Amino acid sequence: MGTSGEISNSIFKGTLEPIGQLRGASNGSLLCKDSSESLFVYKPIAGERPLWDFPDNTLSGREVAAANLDVMLDWNLVPPTRWISDGPVGPGMVQKWIEEIDELRPVNIFETDRVPTGWLSILDAVDQTGRPVTLAHEDNEALMRMALFDAIVNNADRKAGHILADENGRIFAIDHGVCFNEEPKLRTVLWGWVDKPIWEPHLTSLRQLQGTLGDYHDQIDTFLSRAESRELRQRIQGLLETESFPRPSDDWPSIPWPVF
Repeated sequence: MGTSGEISNSIFKGTLEPIGQLRGASNGSLLCKDSSESLFVYKPIAGERPLWDFPDNTLSGREVAAANLDVMLDWNLVPPTRWISDGPVGPGMVQKWIEEIDELRPVNIFETDRVPTGWLSILDAVDQTGRPVTLAHEDNEALMRMALFDAIVNNADRKAGHILADENGRIFAIDHGVCFNEEPKLRTVLWGWVDKPIWEPHLTSLRQLQGTLGDYHDQIDTFLSRAESRELRQRIQGLLETESFPRPSDDWPSIPWPVF
């Protein structure tokens, strides 16, 4: 992985000290602290499992590219994230730890007749007892931006568990290791705005992003193949042309599994 896409200012103080491994993570992810006792997630290249549809040793770089793109959009969805070349077990990405508040979770499953007002129903199903249930998410601008962000980066795995709410109710997007594939792979729980018009302020952000990216931008393209960089720009252009949110494809599963 090259280093020209690094952001020079660090998000942690001193050095990172691993204090535990995150259980349930599909790749090797370590919880670390810095000299100020602040917590971070560290995902080294060395901990990545090979995937059939993504090049080896690229997932942590994709996380950084997604975070950098979020900074360019000024949408403040992704926690502060940096590429480091000298992590505790080698190069990888570091991201500020977000303490999730389960009670404020913006995506959830409800009995079908009890979906709260102000929530958008996405999928009806039955649970293990045969009870009708509905997957739904809140109808708010932060999630709307996240749905658009996922369409831009071609997120193949926007699970409900990859959307966090902190103690102040601020919503964060995490786990972007399987983004930016050159093939369409959008899988998400945020389908509440299918075919709806993209708000003009968000279209303005896309136009500005298009100009900022140009033909090459080292904070993004360092971490992608040429084909992936090309498709990123074509997705942005496509959204600007349709001015509407995409709809699920019939060619692949549109909701990741498991949902949480």
